[in-house]
Amino acid sequence: LKILENSLIMMEMKWIFKKGDNMPKGYFLSAHRSPADPEKRAAYLELAGPAMLKAGGKVLASTSDIVAHEKGVSQQTVLVEFETFEKAVAAYESEDYQKALKALDNGADREIRIFAGV
Repeated sequence: LKILENSLIMMEMKWIFKKGDNMPKGYFLSAHRSPADPEKRAAYLELAGPAMLKAGGKVLASTSDIVAHEKGVSQQTVLVEFETFEKAVAAYESEDYQKALKALDNGADREIRIFAGV
């Protein structure tokens, strides 16, 4: 049901922007809940950065200077922008990024969100 709902939202967004306007950008957000294992993080970063760049990503923020509210946690947060939502999803699912995740080997407690801009 969630996949269908997301598909309908994307179809609606495509209809809104069909007159030649740019499609909404896609975003990849990584929000850590606790510090990552330093060795596993280093191995991940060696592969993840190039994978995101190869997929067309542009790092907008990568920081641990966080003011968290509600149930947020003040830990490392990364925001990467893509030309479209579909390209952001494809970047995560890419073979190169999956290799980076394998190198991370559960060395980070984080939440990943991929979403469309407005």
